[in-house]
Amino acid sequence: MGSVLVLASIWPPTLSAQPAAPSSPPAVAGAATPPGPETYRRLAGEIEASLKAQVLAQWFPRALDLQGGGFFQNYNEDWSPGRSGPKSLVYESRLTWTAAQAARRFPEQAALYTAAARHGLDFLAHKMWDEPHGGFYWSVNDNGVPDTRGGVEGATKQAYGNGFAVYAAAEVYQLTRDPAALDLAKKGFLWYDQYGHDAVNGGYSEILSTEGVPDTNATPAVGGGRNGKTMNSSIHLLEALTSLYQVWPDPLVRARLQELFDLLCDKVVADPGFLVQYFSADWKPRPGDDSYGHDVETAYLLVEAAAALGHSGDVRAWTAARKLVDHALAVGWDQARGGLYNSGAVAGGRYAPVREWWVEAEMLNALLLLYEHFGRENPQYWRAFTAQWHWICQHGLDPVHGGWWPHVNNDGSPVHGPKSDAWTECYHQGRALLNVSARLRRLAEAAGSN
Repeated sequence: MGSVLVLASIWPPTLSAQPAAPSSPPAVAGAATPPGPETYRRLAGEIEASLKAQVLAQWFPRALDLQGGGFFQNYNEDWSPGRSGPKSLVYESRLTWTAAQAARRFPEQAALYTAAARHGLDFLAHKMWDEPHGGFYWSVNDNGVPDTRGGVEGATKQAYGNGFAVYAAAEVYQLTRDPAALDLAKKGFLWYDQYGHDAVNGGYSEILSTEGVPDTNATPAVGGGRNGKTMNSSIHLLEALTSLYQVWPDPLVRARLQELFDLLCDKVVADPGFLVQYFSADWKPRPGDDSYGHDVETAYLLVEAAAALGHSGDVRAWTAARKLVDHALAVGWDQARGGLYNSGAVAGGRYAPVREWWVEAEMLNALLLLYEHFGRENPQYWRAFTAQWHWICQHGLDPVHGGWWPHVNNDGSPVHGPKSDAWTECYHQGRALLNVSARLRRLAEAAGSN
């Protein structure tokens, strides 16, 4: 009841709750800005301010659906509500996770973000969880009925989506210590592990029926074809179990986290530094391009998982992380204009024509992570990091309506269209800016003490 009262007090959003978009991008450090305590602190403040205005304030409290529950997911370019429709497990989980993270980071707005996180958790628990059979539906309407207008996909249980629901519930528990949040995270993990874990080959089945039977004839939402496994689901299950293990250090969770870590290092990360995207059920590679954004995101997720397992200096994690980021810089970085191409050939030279917001966010996060660990021996990470932030401010932000452009042409011009949908939300850029601003402050403290 407490969260409902808080939501009622902040809804509908006032003009002050939605800061105006800047008329021009903020001044940013160029690629030649030398690192040091003052630079770290200045960039941390700049990035944190952008996080609040261009990410968090765009979704919260705007996206809170007090009538149907959960979060409204479709917004037009000017942030006016778009078409109504089903609610995606991925979107609902990612906004819940982001709200919980923001509540922990910004105590002055903790009431707003905590209420939003609890609101999202309630929808996951009571509308997206399949009470008769277990598992989280892929998509539902406001009444919790699976969306099956285009087939049976909405009623399926997919590894990618279930991982994000566990991730969100674990983060809400980290924030609130509410046993109901931890219970939901446990249920989500244990159900999918019981029905979806591959005891022969390791990893998880990509897609299960409503009753939990692996569906070898269906194609998962993240692609890859029938009866296979994907890099994409595997890295996000790793992410979810990393978070779950921190709040519930259960031996089975640890075993599955270690298994996924090993599979990613041994099967998915390939020379010279890219991720194989698609596999058969027994982990034989299938054809696919290099997704540079997933490469650099996985660099961060492997390091994070190793730390959760108690091995923050894990050589395999850091070796893989550096290999992935170095390769992305070598073949996926736009040397002329800056920024990271979305995807293309493993050797580079052939690129998708449009870049996606999340790729640029994950590159920013990975570059500063590598700079913190290897910066003294290779200054390229700092130069690329400041250049990447400059690219985001110049090309990634909408100076008229606010928020990040979901898609930008390779020449830096925006692709006009919706700001938010089932796959486009605030999690990647939210996490990246939270991590980066915090890491910059730690670097400033360390540099000052030395």
